[in-house]
Amino acid sequence: MIPSAAHADIQLVTFLLHGEEYGIDVMRVREISSMTDITRTANSPPYVQGIINLRGSIVPIISLRSRFGFPEKDDDSLSCIAIMDFKGELTGFVIDEISDVVRVKRGDIQPPPMETAAQPWIEGILDLHQKMVVFLNLEHLV
Repeated sequence: MIPSAAHADIQLVTFLLHGEEYGIDVMRVREISSMTDITRTANSPPYVQGIINLRGSIVPIISLRSRFGFPEKDDDSLSCIAIMDFKGELTGFVIDEISDVVRVKRGDIQPPPMETAAQPWIEGILDLHQKMVVFLNLEHLV
């Protein structure tokens, strides 16, 4: 018997951003990189921090803090860059710190509240060990 999609397991990388916990599908993450020098680019939206050279590939870097309207962080010693692969195109997202990698049932991810309907990058909400985790689809932020 093949399990239904709602009962299928999914692995999430969870991370902190502005004191809140978020999760992304681990299958989208190509790698987690430590912070590095980011080259600024002219005429970019304010949330695009710039670009990096990742082993010969030029990768745009997006500040999730800026994209979500959060203030920038003074101490970024724990910050890192989640490099995501969207149909062969790499994009990096600056996050405050990695939290965990967890396995959950897709059916345990609840639909987002109606108030977040204008934010298509929010796929759902998960109650994970007494803390709320916002499940993101970062492809909608690119």
